[in-house]
Amino acid sequence: MQLSRINSLVELFFSKYKEINSVADKPFLKWLKENEKNFFTWEQVALKIQILSEYLRTNLADGDRCILLSENRPEWLISDISIMNAGGVTVPLFTTYSEKDYEYIINDCKPKICIVSNEIQLKKIEKFISEEIKVLSIENINERVENIENIFDAYLEKKKSDTHISFNQNLERKDLACIIYTSGTTGNPKGVMLSHGGILSNCEGAQEILNQLVQDSEPTFLTWLPLSHSYEHAVQFVQISLGAKIYYAESLEKLLSNMSVAKPTIMTAVPRFYQNLYSKISMNFSKQKGFKKKLILSTISLGTKKLNNENLTLREKLINFFCEKLVRKKIKNQFGGKLKAFVSGGGALDQKIGEFLNAIGLPTLQGYGLTEASPVVSCNIPGKIKIDTVGPPFKTNQVNIAADGEILVKGENVMLGYWNMKKETTDVIRNGWLHTGDIGEITEDGNLKITDRKKEIIVNLGGDNISPSKIENLLCLNEKIKQSFVYGDKKTYLVALIVSDSEKNKKEIELYIDDLNKNLSLVERVKKIKLINEEFTIENGMLTPTLKLKRKKILEKYKEDLEKLY
Repeated sequence: MQLSRINSLVELFFSKYKEINSVADKPFLKWLKENEKNFFTWEQVALKIQILSEYLRTNLADGDRCILLSENRPEWLISDISIMNAGGVTVPLFTTYSEKDYEYIINDCKPKICIVSNEIQLKKIEKFISEEIKVLSIENINERVENIENIFDAYLEKKKSDTHISFNQNLERKDLACIIYTSGTTGNPKGVMLSHGGILSNCEGAQEILNQLVQDSEPTFLTWLPLSHSYEHAVQFVQISLGAKIYYAESLEKLLSNMSVAKPTIMTAVPRFYQNLYSKISMNFSKQKGFKKKLILSTISLGTKKLNNENLTLREKLINFFCEKLVRKKIKNQFGGKLKAFVSGGGALDQKIGEFLNAIGLPTLQGYGLTEASPVVSCNIPGKIKIDTVGPPFKTNQVNIAADGEILVKGENVMLGYWNMKKETTDVIRNGWLHTGDIGEITEDGNLKITDRKKEIIVNLGGDNISPSKIENLLCLNEKIKQSFVYGDKKTYLVALIVSDSEKNKKEIELYIDDLNKNLSLVERVKKIKLINEEFTIENGMLTPTLKLKRKKILEKYKEDLEKLY
């Protein structure tokens, strides 16, 4: 399939469906939740999309927004493609947003329809939904909310007799496909407008890499990162382009047991997953003694040498052979036995963790991107992994390094702009180049290397973008807090430095933060604090002349104290 000739994400799905339709009952989607149904086949999914699309079309005009609020499940993909096929624009929402975020986004995008999975999700947004907004549910809620299954049942007999399945052929690559909200420095989320062509160009770049991994096997994915995340949202279309079998994980806690069932060939995740994996495996290794311990140490050291393209002696090759059979194979079997590669995105992967996983037989490809780039810009290539880089840029986009070191991106993958934010759009897209806010360089072998971050955005281990200034401003509303500094880049949660007159204020401040956290999303909540009495000033180098925090200077002095909070 030549993705460059595909006009829309809808066409991508139906073209792939037509390609594999000779196997009418080929399994496609399965939710690994207890007592869930068997696989949805490609044919069943195509039929459901057509039915739901026709229904939505009676309620949507071209370009109307449709909110999708659900956990990962087959109906998520069905709803997403159905919205676009009906001419609408998908607005995915995280299930962990704060009440204020839900209110802001709904008021900002003005949806015509809201699709929720169940009553739990409906309750999060129902107070912000006017009577003009139609609500559909995946699970049965009540008689006031139309259930999608009932829509399928009403149309099913008619469609069974209609062998011709068609799709919306009026969609073009430049058309708006979805609006994905991401945190901004202003405090309010920004609606990133992504085109069909932008995501398709990402699929084309990814397919070039992943085709190498699935040539000899049926591609199978295990999905656990929220589909509302720009990374996983794009990945689902990569999965479609490969004709993959997709499993949706039950939960993060059950991920490893889900892997033994799904037996994925490829799995995409964010740095938090790999950090947890590293910790568990390292802990297990530390318990080993004698010969096993020596074999494990040899596995790591020889695997690292191979990763760095260092030549092994004849003796080392022999030892590595036994490492492969006795250690790496056993580790691979714990993950289903068919894993060809992990793909890491949504944030920076610690180099030490990347080297470790690759050394023990779990190939890990680190990529780089941002929501505004649909979202992937570059990725390491199997067999050519440079662990200190994020790989070469996709051939479908251009990368340039500005005079100040900022990474610039140009191509079809660059967003159409921020929804209702013209100034913010022109601030980051200049002469067609997306200014990423990240600092980097191109290595001699053509790989992109990230060295720093220009913009004041925290990217946690889950790949979530968090505005520290928003939280800092809220913290400083308390009279006992003079100044604050929020920290949590590449971490599982946020912590904060609090400037206050006295240690005696700590209890009162903690109570205030507990109350504040109730109005913040899960990823924005401050879990621990460190009180200090030295103020951030221009004189001590902690503030700019315009009284902005010099984050780098503050970190130089207090990083050790902040790290102790983890």
